[in-house]
Amino acid sequence: MSDMSHYSALTDVSAAVRRGAASPVALTEALLTRIAEVDPTLNAFLSTSAETALQEADEAATEIASGRWRGPLHGVPIAIKDLFHTAGTPSTFGTTVYADFTANEDATILRRLKQAGAVIVGRLHLHEGAYGEHHPELGDVMNPWNHAYWPGGSSSGSGAATAAGLCYGSLGTDTGGSIRFPSAANGVTGLKPTWGRTSRKGAFPLADSLDTIGPMCRSAADAAAMLGAFAGADPGDPTCLRAPVPDYLGALRGVAGMRGLKLGLDPAMLDVAEPEMRAAITAATEVFADLGAEIVPVKVPSLAPATEAQLVICETECARFHAPAFAEAPGAFGAALSGAITRGLAYDSLTVAGAYIEQARFKGRLARLFEDIDALISPVTPLVGYRYDDFSSFLDNLMDSLSFTAPFNLSGSPTVTFPCGISPTIGLPIGMQLIGPHLTEDVLLRAAHAYQQATDWHLKRPMA
Repeated sequence: MSDMSHYSALTDVSAAVRRGAASPVALTEALLTRIAEVDPTLNAFLSTSAETALQEADEAATEIASGRWRGPLHGVPIAIKDLFHTAGTPSTFGTTVYADFTANEDATILRRLKQAGAVIVGRLHLHEGAYGEHHPELGDVMNPWNHAYWPGGSSSGSGAATAAGLCYGSLGTDTGGSIRFPSAANGVTGLKPTWGRTSRKGAFPLADSLDTIGPMCRSAADAAAMLGAFAGADPGDPTCLRAPVPDYLGALRGVAGMRGLKLGLDPAMLDVAEPEMRAAITAATEVFADLGAEIVPVKVPSLAPATEAQLVICETECARFHAPAFAEAPGAFGAALSGAITRGLAYDSLTVAGAYIEQARFKGRLARLFEDIDALISPVTPLVGYRYDDFSSFLDNLMDSLSFTAPFNLSGSPTVTFPCGISPTIGLPIGMQLIGPHLTEDVLLRAAHAYQQATDWHLKRPMA
């Protein structure tokens, strides 16, 4: 491996480890050193786990050397968002309120990652309670491309650490855009699975009926490798789907084009995006067409009512979880999360009922749209980037800020987000997403992989 191996793809590192060209221990030591050098200015990690990570790496090296290779994550260092229960280790949920919480057992997804042989190098920073903004006592995460700009959230540490070469992949969660925002802002590839495709047992909730857990990586192939390790039914989570789990990574072998794929495009969705984003997504659409995809004009169901419904449901369910702690110490919560809890406690029953009715209707409208297309092309945000010194504009205008993300949490739809350009004015990555019918993660990953085989935007790296 080269001295820039911290920027290598997870799948490339995995292949090198399997054939003995790279050592899990050496990789882990190098990343821990890089975290110590780089992260003080990024603040992507809330904690590292050097001792246990090196032990896991040593065990992986021994197993692989003896021919017991577990799969593509075996011996590969990754990191997790700090809201997953970990036996004997505090899980902060990005706040000081739950700083003393320590679980007795690992979250299902963490257990599956360990069973796949992954090396867990640390726990990543996030917006407080996975909502709104970072807790003031824990500080902001910096965007490795430009520290003046928001790195996305709530999985801010996951996006920044993956982009900056501090891990080869990471876990994120998404309730209203929390995988997609940081994937777009940091130039990484994030997969928000179908709601219920991945277990939520042992994960702090923001909104139980909307939360989804997925991988954030440097490529669609890397995301496929991670998703394959932890997707699938879980007896401990009754909301987890029992549908068979495809070989996501294996399905990408030999994929070079998109012939036969129908991608929907609603020009109205691009009209509200700023010019640089509109130009990048238009250029990407031309690449899709050159690769054989059929671009189908569509009219997407109105997104504003769905966005409003998502906000009501999210804040109501958020308030339900935090109500006991909030009643005891309201001043311990940061402004954004406190506001969400307060609003959630105040919604009347008719408003909440209306939100769940809109959810059912939007899901039905979207299902009919997908009868004619395989996936929908969409921006992630209206703007390429949000400056930290003006971040209040994002929080004060959530109906606009979440307009391309929250509706597809309401519908439970899978999406894949990936880079399709770089802003010539501010130097930030430009991301886009493909949205599909339920349980079409394999289709979305194949489309993103084919695009990445034909372009090199996912290979661009920040100078963190």
